[in-house]
Amino acid sequence: MSVGDLKGKRVAVTRGTDPHIFLVRALLDAGLSEKDITPVLLQHADGKTALIRGDVDAWAGLDPMMAQAEVEDGAKLFFRKADANTWGILNVREQFLKDHPDVVRRVLAVYEEARKYSLANYDDLKKTFIAVTKLPEAVVDKQLKERTELTHSRIGAPQRDSILAAGLALQQAGVVDAKVDVKAVLNSLIDDQVPLPTN
Repeated sequence: MSVGDLKGKRVAVTRGTDPHIFLVRALLDAGLSEKDITPVLLQHADGKTALIRGDVDAWAGLDPMMAQAEVEDGAKLFFRKADANTWGILNVREQFLKDHPDVVRRVLAVYEEARKYSLANYDDLKKTFIAVTKLPEAVVDKQLKERTELTHSRIGAPQRDSILAAGLALQQAGVVDAKVDVKAVLNSLIDDQVPLPTN
């Protein structure tokens, strides 16, 4: 199966999420749009259930549920494009940053420490992930080893490029108004400076 084969098919998706954006981009790359499919708007867990039951032909899902559907239910991941991911991005309201720069600094420092620790201590990461999610080891290994990206510590060109492509795809799909300067909005939202401002 390919993305082009989704034409006329029922596809479970949670509107406004990364998997939805990924679906829109994949359809556009295949010369299709959401008008060429029948979107079935469901929350992620319900989309997975609908796929397994055969109520939909495909599901634009996310991990660990996708990995679980593959390992436990025999679902097939038929399209993946890692460079279309938007990675884990931390967000903060500008006013909160202005009012609480020390808190934001602390969150970033702890996040970075955890990221580095996770890269250096896979077994501990896996054990913690299993303890929190209660998922089987095979599911956790599939997600962490194949699909979890922890090598980037800051927003750089790959993230900017992917977010810009997502915004342009959403604009082309009619989700973002055609008058919006997507690149300017992106530049106004991403602040990849090293030091945080002080009060």
